[in-house]
Amino acid sequence: MTEHVVKLPDIGEGVAEAELVEWHVKTGDLVREDTILAAVMTDKATVEIPSPVEGEVLWLGAEVGDMVPVGSELVRLKTVGDHSAVAAPPKREPKPPAAAAPESRAPSGEPAAQPPSRREDTPPRPAAAAATERPARAASSRQLLRNAPRPEGEKPLASPAVRLRAREAGLDLRQIPGTGPAGRITHEDLDAFLAHGPAPARAPGLQTKTFVEDVKVVGLRRRIAEKMSLAKSRIPHITYVEEIDVTALEELRTTLNQQKRESRPKLTFLPFLMRAMVRAIAEQPNVNALYDDEAGVLHQHAGVHIGIATQTPAGLTVPVVKHTEALDIWGCATELNRLAQAARAGSAAREELTGSTITITSLGAMGGVVSTPIINHPEVAIVGVNKIMVRPVWDGSSFVPRRMMNLSSSFDHRVVDGWDAAVFVQRIKSLLETPALIFMDE
Repeated sequence: MTEHVVKLPDIGEGVAEAELVEWHVKTGDLVREDTILAAVMTDKATVEIPSPVEGEVLWLGAEVGDMVPVGSELVRLKTVGDHSAVAAPPKREPKPPAAAAPESRAPSGEPAAQPPSRREDTPPRPAAAAATERPARAASSRQLLRNAPRPEGEKPLASPAVRLRAREAGLDLRQIPGTGPAGRITHEDLDAFLAHGPAPARAPGLQTKTFVEDVKVVGLRRRIAEKMSLAKSRIPHITYVEEIDVTALEELRTTLNQQKRESRPKLTFLPFLMRAMVRAIAEQPNVNALYDDEAGVLHQHAGVHIGIATQTPAGLTVPVVKHTEALDIWGCATELNRLAQAARAGSAAREELTGSTITITSLGAMGGVVSTPIINHPEVAIVGVNKIMVRPVWDGSSFVPRRMMNLSSSFDHRVVDGWDAAVFVQRIKSLLETPALIFMDE
């Protein structure tokens, strides 16, 4: 029997430390080779740490949210020779049926002392009741399937040791709420379920709720919080909102999608906005810049690198379409789709998530009427897209239905005056309302 230490490996890109964002095991769990032990995050990439051997978890070297240096001890595992003792839990000897076993008595004629139960505070139970407890509990679990704490068909998350204990107790893990990371079922959850039984069916009507759940802010969510706090505390924002008639643009977009080649992606509104921003930036280069407020230097970029705020299962990320000035409308759409898919899948490279000089934020149909977007520090401008709605518009003689949309754009007021912000947005407005101008040569 030996002890194996799993250290945080060198995960490349010159990273000296990583944040522990999730444990997949706990002390006492039995793990096989390649079982995922933990997940760590560097910048915006999440890396899973597998177990190199089979063994029992003896010790965990950090808590969720801690910064772990590369090479430091992460997990200690107890291994046994060829690990056969861990590959399969030892089988229990079957017990004879309670009814067939004669009652054992001490020489004095008194009943022999019973072995201590697993929990000292649990009174001994008759053997017949213990023999029938498991099937009864399993039947109860099947009857309560419709009241399960997770959707039917969703596989409950639990370590091998928890699954083994539940199986021996005749419990259906689908009926047990999990309090661990990502809803993982822990030994404490089993204890609570065994002590109190399944939750009763929810009674109709309103109920008082008094519990408070403490959720530690870690990983990508913590990075987002830090960056938003930095941007809001250091950048004096000015937000400018303008209404845009996109009726002609939507008609053009529909026509282009109907006539597009198979190799081309479907056009959304964003590629048109990206091309309009490139044209407007050529006239207002000060909005396509990074402001080093400590050095007092504004870095105006010739290349237009547009960050696209993208919602992912892990949180908000900003993949970057590099050199948009060199892409046509179809090129913008192709690169936009590729980066958005990579960001949502968590496979975007580090260089694809950095280097933006100006950002677009859009919630599509959820975009609301107006918003006040926060600038992506150290940029100086962000363009927010609100949802398109059909509104009655006065054309001089009558009200006509038009497809209208607001742009809500924020600027760093230290380096962008209100007049310059208005000129920039009005230029975008003119291009989007007369979309043929987007395709004209510079």
